Amino acid sequence: MYHALSTLSFPLPEDVCRAKLHGDFHAVRQLIHSWLSREIPEALRNRLEVELDLLLVLEKDEFPYTYADALQLMKKSIRDFQEEELRELWKSGAVDWIYINGEIHFYRRFLSNLIKTRPAYAERSITPPPPGSAALLNENIRIMKEKGGRSARLRLKASLKVAPEALQEGRKIRVHLPVPQETAEQVSDLRILKSSPENGIPAPGSAKQRTIFWEVLSQKDQEFSVEYEYTNRLSYVDPDPAQASPEQPSFHTEEQLPHIRFTPYLRALLKEIIGEETNPVTKAWKIYSYITTKIMYSFMRPYSTVENISEYAAVNLKGDCGVQAILFITLCRMAGIPAKWQSGLYAEPGDTGMHDWAQFYIAPWGWMYADPSFGGSAYRAGDLERWKYYFGNLDIYRMPANSELQTAFIPPKQHLRADPVDNQCGEAEYPDKGLMTWEIDCDHELISLEEIPFEE
Repeated sequence: MYHALSTLSFPLPEDVCRAKLHGDFHAVRQLIHSWLSREIPEALRNRLEVELDLLLVLEKDEFPYTYADALQLMKKSIRDFQEEELRELWKSGAVDWIYINGEIHFYRRFLSNLIKTRPAYAERSITPPPPGSAALLNENIRIMKEKGGRSARLRLKASLKVAPEALQEGRKIRVHLPVPQETAEQVSDLRILKSSPENGIPAPGSAKQRTIFWEVLSQKDQEFSVEYEYTNRLSYVDPDPAQASPEQPSFHTEEQLPHIRFTPYLRALLKEIIGEETNPVTKAWKIYSYITTKIMYSFMRPYSTVENISEYAAVNLKGDCGVQAILFITLCRMAGIPAKWQSGLYAEPGDTGMHDWAQFYIAPWGWMYADPSFGGSAYRAGDLERWKYYFGNLDIYRMPANSELQTAFIPPKQHLRADPVDNQCGEAEYPDKGLMTWEIDCDHELISLEEIPFEE
């Protein structure tokens, strides 16, 4: 499945595209089966087979709201909401939508996305949004700059349950839950404390998408869980372009289809962003600055439904944390700057959730961090210090489980994953099928976070 994902960079036949854009998923499936019954190139066969698998996600109710439904929801949730506002939001691309049988349908999280990303709607929301964590992040910056770094000991619990409607009691089930990478630059002294069931098998610490694995008989009300603790240590960096080494490495500068793809549009965009700049620090900063000031944060439909994530962000000027990180990685690599993925959890007291960010390499500093979504949030809030901080640095509230995109687990999952690009929630499968996001419930909990002395 993972080598096959690269075929998302291949085109679909015209009739399949027309039916897909119209939202006639039944016709899409019929047309694909018709194509697969013919003698066609193997590359096209692979592309169509992948499309059949990923069609499962589009056919699920990710876009439940008709235009009338969306208008009713907005009027019920936002004070004094007017119909022309929804029309303007649709025209400006502020709400995600697709056609289903030729009719506009809005993404299931469109309302929460508006409240999160547009302060005016947050202020008008009948249900006030939760408070942000800006004060905690700014305190982290103060400590990092004052002490030259920061260390903390974190203990977390991850869990997964199969949704009742997907339960197949008594059948063999295979489950993966993410755990920290021991080879992540900021992680040390990792201990997996306990797992339930007790026979969980951790993948090697160097696994690119690291998990703990079970293969057991499925039971009613069964919970899979793991508790672990580790030290997170970060040094503060403030890269000066004048101090960049004249010789820079060339690793992690290649394409990785389908999402890290050096397309003609991205080449033209990169030229606009960096011009004739040759200094690697300045090039990376210009890329980061562009993304954080021009790409609006937006909740995303499942990544499996997007054929090229980096170009999606660059064309639509929106995307969530992972979409922005992939665009940063792609543009850096195109500019000759090594860059790679890192993701897992953001875990501050009272708020633990899935999150993605990036790393980039410039000698003599080595691997540094970039979090475009946190940086963009700071920029929109007018906090320029925090905006600049997330170019080069992270906070200590992170659990890194993944260092590459679309990488197989150890042992590999046998069927289509709920998220074939990344893993932060967990995955489960029966012998004949993989369970999708709506068939599993996952949870993460920060049990404790203890500050420990930072040593240079």
